[in-house]
Amino acid sequence: MSITLKTLIKFQSRFCRESSKVVSNFSTSSRDDARRDYKLVIVGGGTGGTAIANKFAKKLGKGKVAVVEPSETHYYQPMFTLVGGGIKTLSQTASPSDSLFPKGADWIKDRAAAFDATNNVVTTENGDELHYDYLVIAMGIQMNFDQIKGLTDALDHDPMVCSNYNPAYVNKTFNAINKFKEGNAIFTFPNSPIKCAGAPQKIMYLADYHFRKMGKRDKANILYNTSLPVIFGVKKYADALLEVVKDKGITTNFRTCLTEIKHDSKEAVFQNLDTGDNQTVKYEMLHAVPPMSCPDVLKKHPDLVDETGWVNVNKNTLQHQTYSNIFALGDCTNMPTSKTAAAVSAQSGILQKNLNAVMDGKAATPLYDGYTSCPLITSKGKCIMAEFGFDGPLETFPINQARESRLMYHLKKDFMPALYWMGLVKGHWNGPKVYRKLFHLGMGK
Repeated sequence: MSITLKTLIKFQSRFCRESSKVVSNFSTSSRDDARRDYKLVIVGGGTGGTAIANKFAKKLGKGKVAVVEPSETHYYQPMFTLVGGGIKTLSQTASPSDSLFPKGADWIKDRAAAFDATNNVVTTENGDELHYDYLVIAMGIQMNFDQIKGLTDALDHDPMVCSNYNPAYVNKTFNAINKFKEGNAIFTFPNSPIKCAGAPQKIMYLADYHFRKMGKRDKANILYNTSLPVIFGVKKYADALLEVVKDKGITTNFRTCLTEIKHDSKEAVFQNLDTGDNQTVKYEMLHAVPPMSCPDVLKKHPDLVDETGWVNVNKNTLQHQTYSNIFALGDCTNMPTSKTAAAVSAQSGILQKNLNAVMDGKAATPLYDGYTSCPLITSKGKCIMAEFGFDGPLETFPINQARESRLMYHLKKDFMPALYWMGLVKGHWNGPKVYRKLFHLGMGK
């Protein structure tokens, strides 16, 4: 499928105008009877689940695919950084879920409460039993705001404590940037895997940009307190980002984890993960990223998750390590790559191929190379386009993508949202591998 920038931007504009008018084109289900039988059950209606539903609904036929998803609103979460940075609005990130699911699929507007993988059954909170031949788990990642003492209370009551990791709080971020006067502006990274590992520092760079624009930068002490030992997991991009923070005068504190917020006294408590020592720091503004985990309902089933608590799949095939009729993709899995929408795009195409093969009685093929991408916005109008896989950089364009680029910024800001709505969640976009080979004259990976 050929998708041009002009077509995508035109589609995005039309989509934003029309999405609220869409009438559901597939069936929704509440509890009519306790048992339902499906060829394919997809648990999770986020990026991965919606993409897989669109790939299989027409192939398998009406009433053969069910999507278990309680939320009526689907968010394009990679845009939350731009919302927090005052570049996009929250409404631009949202679409009704029923405008994205395919015709012929059943929407089970409920949560999964239990899995019986031995007997091929998913039970919902309402008590419905969904029997399946094949199961795709795409439940995303769980935000654990309550694991940082005082964080939820601070987010609810302190206008200068914010987080881009929840649509309920994302608008607070730009408000806090505008209200900032002087003192410490702290940006945190928790001691857990998270979705989009670059996002905690992207909003920091946008805050730096706005502080400079408003003439407040000399009054701001910007701190990046991260639990990680490095600024980014891929050395090529880490080296570039260390130069960015140096040029901007940002202080980086590695192996430093937020454990408590005392918003009444405007204090944050951090633990040094190497020594165990605690330090209390005053803040004027604090952007907090909560610890994250695989959803609790999955962790209750040790046959589905590994010893670290994530869905246990083969990293190259996306097939479950124990149950051959179960596949998983996205943030809930134990695949050793960053948890991003870009990763889901590549994974969705590979899952489609391998699930089709298994349905045809064939073996799954090891195809996934760990591809993911993190567009690292370093200022308004600048972006480092990090693309990498299990073994290091996997860059699409025949340039050094570790350099700040205005082109890459506009790809992130203008092109990728349209590609997401028109391509990825509709089941048409499987990542840039074909284009990567084309741009590298067939010599790329």
